[in-house]
Amino acid sequence: MSENSSKKPAARAASKPAANPASGSGDAPADPPAGWTPTPESKSSATRLRWIAGVLWAVAIAAEAVGIFWLLRQRQFVGKDGQLVRNPDTGLLEQQGATATFPQWAFITLIVLFVVIAALSITGSFLWKKANRLDPARRSDTVRFFVQNQLGAIIAVIAFVPLIIMVFLNKDMSKGQKTTAGIVGIVLAALAVVLGIDFNPPSVEQYTADQSTVIQLLGQDKVVWVNGGTVYHVCEQVSAIQTGSNKLTGTTAEAVAAGKTRLTLEFASELRKCGLPVPDNATAIADALRAIRDGKTGTALPAPVWASGTQAPITIPDASSSGSTPVPTTTP
Repeated sequence: MSENSSKKPAARAASKPAANPASGSGDAPADPPAGWTPTPESKSSATRLRWIAGVLWAVAIAAEAVGIFWLLRQRQFVGKDGQLVRNPDTGLLEQQGATATFPQWAFITLIVLFVVIAALSITGSFLWKKANRLDPARRSDTVRFFVQNQLGAIIAVIAFVPLIIMVFLNKDMSKGQKTTAGIVGIVLAALAVVLGIDFNPPSVEQYTADQSTVIQLLGQDKVVWVNGGTVYHVCEQVSAIQTGSNKLTGTTAEAVAAGKTRLTLEFASELRKCGLPVPDNATAIADALRAIRDGKTGTALPAPVWASGTQAPITIPDASSSGSTPVPTTTP
């Protein structure tokens, strides 16, 4: 989702939160930022990783070109009865009567070339996917979202398929050489394509939904995490945080920069552990977050419903349907 969670974007906070939800201190900002954006460090790291991946992919495609335009053209002639003749169509000299074969050294080099292309393609894909987690695309931008997240698989197809086709079309290779090289190429190509696919790509909408949830539950964009794992938390007293590792706190964007790609869906139990108010519709909020992560961008993120007499951590005004002055929500 974009900043428009539950189709009513959280614009600016109408009141200060009562306390710092992660640590219990009262230093929360009055106006938490709305709309997830990567930190400058994440943006820089993502750019660097993409450049490295691009260079690796370029080398893989260059290696493929070497295989097609040089290696597969290698041949040697066998048979002593051949004689040297001139081809009148090409003007080139040929060994008539001799048999052209694909050299063994070229065949071994071809197998090595397949392995090198696979290693370059797969390494580039891993770096590219890591960059996408730091700086994702918007799922609403369908074409860019697909290309950006599945580029590793696309490059793997480009780097392998033409070379594999030329192997089977080569007239100088023996049947055994074609079979072996073809199987190796197809297996490595399939491996590179599968590893290049991102089956669960992140999106700006997902990160924004998590951020919006954190702000509405805690009153500020501040979460806690430790090294290891992929989630960040709303309470530092939960068992997942009591691991002996250094506890780190920061914004959701900073958590993503640290390798944590989502808010835990167990936030209700964590809020209770820290003695913080839990919305009555916590299950509905968790279901909505899960749906958004699964790609259902039309899912509305419910506003927290607080029990009667509960002081909401923050009051967020609802935007009017016309986009004019926001109408403040009521605090239970």
